[in-house]
Amino acid sequence: MREPEQDQYKRSRISGASFPGEGVGDAWSGIDLTTVLNKLIFANLTHRPVRTLLSVLAIAVEVTMILTLVGVSHGTLDSTAARARGVGADLVVRPPNSTVMSSLSSAPISDKLPAVLMQQPHVVLATGTVIQGLTWPDSITGLDFAAFNRMNGGFTYLSGGDPVNENDIIVDQYYAQHKHLRVGGTLRLINHDWKVAGVFEGGKLANICVKLTTLQEITGSPGHLSQVYVKLDDPKLADQMVDELKAKLPGYPIYSMEELTSMLSINNIGMLKDFIWVVITVAVIVGFIVVFLAMYTAVLERTREIGILKAVGGGSWLVLDLLFRETLLLALMGTAVGIALTYGTQWLMKHLVPPPLVQETVYWWWLYAGGIAIVGAILGVVVPGVKAVKQDVTEALSYE
Repeated sequence: MREPEQDQYKRSRISGASFPGEGVGDAWSGIDLTTVLNKLIFANLTHRPVRTLLSVLAIAVEVTMILTLVGVSHGTLDSTAARARGVGADLVVRPPNSTVMSSLSSAPISDKLPAVLMQQPHVVLATGTVIQGLTWPDSITGLDFAAFNRMNGGFTYLSGGDPVNENDIIVDQYYAQHKHLRVGGTLRLINHDWKVAGVFEGGKLANICVKLTTLQEITGSPGHLSQVYVKLDDPKLADQMVDELKAKLPGYPIYSMEELTSMLSINNIGMLKDFIWVVITVAVIVGFIVVFLAMYTAVLERTREIGILKAVGGGSWLVLDLLFRETLLLALMGTAVGIALTYGTQWLMKHLVPPPLVQETVYWWWLYAGGIAIVGAILGVVVPGVKAVKQDVTEALSYE
C-alpha cells in the first residue's frame, strides 16, 4: 500500500470512514458513530445500575456540598444585612477596636453616647442595643422599644406585641417555629425564665429581643451598650456625617448602613472564602476518586468489548471518546441530582437548624459546581482511558 493510502487507512480506523478495498475499514462504512457510541454508553450504564447509581450519587454529593456551603454562606450574610437594613438607621456606631465581623457579645459603649449623638446636626434619633451571645449561632438583643419603634415603625407581629413586663421576650417566626414557641409560653435563656410576649415577622434587627434595661442588668452591664444606631434627617448625608462623627469620636468605627451591609459579603471575609475553597477541594477529590474507581472497573470489565472495537477498525480516539462520553453523562446526571438535593438541604436548614443560619439558592454557582464536577470526573477517567488505549487487541479478544 502506498504511503498516502496508508495515511488514509489510518484515518478511516478512527473516523469510521470506509476505505475501498479494505475489509476492516468497510466495517464502519455507513455507520453513524455517534449513534453507536451512545447505544454502547447507555447499554453499559443500564447493564450495571448499581455502579452507575453510586457514581451519580457521589458526583451529586460533591455538587450538593459545594452548593449548600455557598448557599449557607450567602444566605446567612444576606440575612444579616437584611436585618440590619430593617432597623431603619442610617449610621451604625460600633465599639472601639471592633470590626464589621467582630462579635458584639459585650457592652463597652456608655449609654450616654446616644444623647451625645442626638445633639449633632442632622441627627434625629439615636438608640443603642445590648447583644448577649447564646449557644452558637444564637444571640439575644436588648433594646429600647420606644426609640426602636420611632426609628422604623417597630416589629410586625404575627401574634402578641412588644414586651410589657421585665421578663417578657419576643422572638421571630423562624425561631418560634424552631423552638415550638407560642405567645404565653416560657423560654429559659442565660439562666433566666422568660415569657413569650410576641412573635414577629423575621428580617428586622434580631431573632430574639428583650427590654434593654433587663438585659443590661442580667449581663452585669448597666449603663453600657454594644452598639448604637443613628437616624438622620436626610439619608443622603450619611457619608458626610460618618466623616464628621469620626472626627468627634476618634477610635469609634462608624459606618453608613450602606457601607456596613456592602461589607457583609464572602469576598470581604477572607477566612470564610478560604474555607469554601477548602471544602470545594475536598469535594472534587471525593468525586475524582469515585469516578476513577468506577471507570477503571468499567475498563477492566469491558476489555473484550474494547478489543472488538479496535479489531474492527476503532482507533484509540474512538475508545477514549466512548469513555469520555460516558463520564460526561455521569457528571451531568450527578450535577442535576446534586442541584435537586440542595432543595432538600434548604428544607432541613429551615426546619432543623437555628434561624441565624439561612441557606439560599445561588443560581450562578450551579454553573461553577457543574463545571467543577465535570472537570473532576474527566480527570478521573484519564488513567483508565490510557489503560484502555494501550490494551493489545489479541489479549483483549482472549480476555475472559
